[in-house]
Amino acid sequence: MKRVVIFASGSGSNAENLIKFFHNSDNASVVQVLTNNPHAKVLERCKRLKVSALSFNRIAFTQTEDVLNILKSSNPDLIILAGFLWKLPENILKNFPNKVINIHPALLPKFGGKGMYGMNVHEAVVNNKETETGITIHYVNENYDEGAIIFQAKCKVEASDSAEDVATKIHKLEMEHFPKVVDRLLNE
Repeated sequence: MKRVVIFASGSGSNAENLIKFFHNSDNASVVQVLTNNPHAKVLERCKRLKVSALSFNRIAFTQTEDVLNILKSSNPDLIILAGFLWKLPENILKNFPNKVINIHPALLPKFGGKGMYGMNVHEAVVNNKETETGITIHYVNENYDEGAIIFQAKCKVEASDSAEDVATKIHKLEMEHFPKVVDRLLNE
């Protein structure tokens, strides 16, 4: 049975989607969710779904090996960033090479990098008058949104679309594709 750990910072809709997708799987399960936000809605979702969830602070994440030790004890086959906003420290990336992936709400390399997350991305897409956007699932390295691309899915952006309209389209793509791509990676 493959083991998955998810990092999330906010509402946790992608985390919940992944947890539910793997709930009755013979192949994998989400064994833990970690968050840097003690008030994140993802904690409520995990409680309801009976998945272990912990919050941590920046010191535990970047200045000690506390979070790394939690990960080592969870022994994940894959670590998923699902709306997690902090850059992973080098000690985690070194201990889990090619085992950390992220989902980004745009077609990288466009609209990536520090500060490009959530509505910031959707507003940039609309302001730039893009005719298409999408999601990118990619490996995580030491730079924001620069790891090797695993998968992309596209959607049209209409001239009349607001950033909220784009967000709705992106959310649908995430819900549809993220669990399937994770499942495929775990089976490789």
